[in-house]
Amino acid sequence: MTTKRSLIAEIEDTFASGPVNKQADILRRVTDLFLAEADSYSDEHVDLFDGVISRLAEKIEIKARAELAARLAPAPNAPPNTVRMLAHDEAIEVAGPILSHSTRLSDADLVAIANGKAQDRLLAISKRVSISETVSDALVTHGDRDVVLSVTQNVGARISDYGYGALIDRSINDEVLAICVANRTDIPRGHFEMLISKASERVFEKLAASNPNAVYELHKVLTDITGQDSEANLTKRDYRQAAANFDMIRRSGAPADPIVREFATSGRFEETVAALSTLSGAPIKLVESVMNDGRPESDFVLILAKAASLSWPTAKQICILRRRAFSLSTPAMEAAHRNFDRLVPATAQRLIRFYNERFSALSDFEQLAQQLAR
Repeated sequence: MTTKRSLIAEIEDTFASGPVNKQADILRRVTDLFLAEADSYSDEHVDLFDGVISRLAEKIEIKARAELAARLAPAPNAPPNTVRMLAHDEAIEVAGPILSHSTRLSDADLVAIANGKAQDRLLAISKRVSISETVSDALVTHGDRDVVLSVTQNVGARISDYGYGALIDRSINDEVLAICVANRTDIPRGHFEMLISKASERVFEKLAASNPNAVYELHKVLTDITGQDSEANLTKRDYRQAAANFDMIRRSGAPADPIVREFATSGRFEETVAALSTLSGAPIKLVESVMNDGRPESDFVLILAKAASLSWPTAKQICILRRRAFSLSTPAMEAAHRNFDRLVPATAQRLIRFYNERFSALSDFEQLAQQLAR
C-alpha cells in the first residue's frame, strides 16, 4: 500500500489549492488505481477511496462526473457514498449510469429516488438488469407511460400482485401496454384473465399478430374458465322450448330476477340455462358448459349472473344448481358472495362479448395451433 498511500497523500495536498483540471486528472488516476485492484480491497481500503473520490467529484464539471459514474457503475464494490452522491446528481448524464447499473444501491435507495417522481430517474432505474417487486411497485406507481412500458418489457423486473393490478388498470386504454403485459412470461393466470376481461377487444387481434402463441394461451384461459374444451363432453339437451317459454315471460313484463331464482331453486336446468343465456348474451353452449363444470373452484357462473344483472340471492341458487353433484361449504358460499359483489357488470359483459367473438373462431384457432405445432 506504500504507492497507494503516497498517491493519496498527493491528492490530499491538492484539495485546497489544486486547479479544477488537475483535480479531474487526479480523480482519473485514483479511479484507475481503485478499479485495477477493486476485487482485492478490504472495506477499510474502499472507505479510504470513497472519501477521496467523493471529495474530488464535488469539484469537477459534469462531463468528468459522468465519466466517473460510467466507470464506477459496473463495479460490484464501488465506493458506496460516492455512488449514492452520483445517483442523486442533478445531471441525468451522471445519475443515469449509476441508477441503471450499480449494484451498490439498495432497494431503499432506489425507492427513495423513484418517489421523487423525476421521470428521467425512474426511466434509468427501469433499465436495471434486476428489479425487485418493491422497486417495480414504485416505478409503476410514479412512472409515466415510458417508464411503465420499460418496466413491463424488462424480463429482469419482478412484478408483484399489486404491480400487475396497476399495470392492468393502466392498460385499459393503452393497447401497446396491454400487449406488453400479456406477453410477460411470469404473469399469473388470474391477472391474465383480468387483463382479457378489461382490455378492449382489439387487443386480442394485436396480441395474436405480435405473438401467435398468445392465441393458445388465451384459448387455455377460456377453456379453463368453462371447464370444457369441446362440445363432446356436454349433455345433449334441447333448450328451444325453455328459451321460447322464457321469452314469453319476458314479453309479459314480469321481472326476470325472481323467475330465474325459481327456475334454479326448483332444479329446472334447461330453463335456468336458457334464461342465463338470454339475459347475459352468452350462447347456450357456453352457459351449458359452465353449468356442467364439475370443479368446485370454478366461479364463471358468477360472471354470467352479474352480466345478466341478477341479484345475489338468484346467483346463489344458480351456484347451488350447478354444484348439485357435490356439497357446498359455508365458507365456499361466502367466498362466492364476496366475489360476486366485487364483480363489475361492465367487466362481466365485456368478457362475455370477448368470448362470443372468439367462440365462432375456434376452428381458426385449431388451424393456427396445428401450424404452430409443425
